Amino acid sequence: MIKNIDKDQCKDILKNNYLGYLSYVSNNLPYTIPITYYFNEKENYIICYSGLGHKINAMRKQINISLAVADVIAAKKWQSVLVHGKYDEISGSTSKLYLHEFSLGIKSIILSKERKDLDYISEFSSKIYNQDVPIVFLIRIDEMTGKMRI
Repeated sequence: MIKNIDKDQCKDILKNNYLGYLSYVSNNLPYTIPITYYFNEKENYIICYSGLGHKINAMRKQINISLAVADVIAAKKWQSVLVHGKYDEISGSTSKLYLHEFSLGIKSIILSKERKDLDYISEFSSKIYNQDVPIVFLIRIDEMTGKMRI
């Protein structure tokens, strides 16, 4: 049986995971890519970062984006969340604060779920190519919905 889950259950899924699928639109075509994220439950936003490229250029033009996160235990036992929100690029010294929050948050999740202690952001998130400065962005959450199969 598939059923809807409430906002608190959606938030639990988001805060206990760090890998999701970011969706955005470029040239009227949808794209979905895996991404590492951190959910700040108290302030209700999601932190991500990336190097400059296709997705950043697309999200700068079309700020409506989504993030899907799923916990799959078996084909007939799973739960998922879909977040709809707005792209909000962070710059300057403020971006370093968000990147620090991202790093500490993800390290905490990995330590509790996978029992691994990590020292560097590159150990759990994709590396920025060509030594570029990472572009930090938030997903300002407009709504979230969830489903589960039990």
